[in-house]
Amino acid sequence: MPLLESALVVLALALVPALALRPWRLLAGGRLAVPLLASITVLPWLWALPSLHAMPLQLQWSGACLVLLTVGWPLAVPTLCVVALAAALIAGSGWADAVSMAAWLGVLPATLGLAIGAAVRRLLGTHPFVYLLGRAFLGSVLALFAASVLRQWSGQLLPGVGPNLSLVAHWLTAWGDAFVTGMLAAIFVAFKPEWLATWSDRRFLPRP
Repeated sequence: MPLLESALVVLALALVPALALRPWRLLAGGRLAVPLLASITVLPWLWALPSLHAMPLQLQWSGACLVLLTVGWPLAVPTLCVVALAAALIAGSGWADAVSMAAWLGVLPATLGLAIGAAVRRLLGTHPFVYLLGRAFLGSVLALFAASVLRQWSGQLLPGVGPNLSLVAHWLTAWGDAFVTGMLAAIFVAFKPEWLATWSDRRFLPRP
């Protein structure tokens, strides 16, 4: 559904300035420059990988939830759109594929991750364990799998794979993607908290 994918991307890009979020403010001081550049450098190759190699299952890691945690939703949306364009160039595919990747691998899982993260924080509070396990790990699993289910519901099935097996593959891929997201989030909390726009020592580590 190219129209649906285009609508998702355009709506997300339109909301960022419409809500006066001014994502460029997050780059002040350069503390998010490293995760931003890492996202633009690494993710396009992961997204383009199924097109570069003959793989039995054309599965793609998203990484959108990790980008969300590191740079925040307002900056994650345009970043993931840039990633999609770069991935399309690497894979030699067209504009339609770039929009599809931006919608299903980037904007949708990041937005679902934002909503799930807000719900987790509201229900369970601000505790480091809740942030790492609830938001970075389990929240990423739910967001990534839900985005994959919606993509399959829109008619984009894995080539040569039945719907049921496709859901199993997406479920397992979501766990792998989320495991890396949770692991890196834990490392960043311990050693580089300034690389996490969604983390605050004052909020999650209150002094007695």
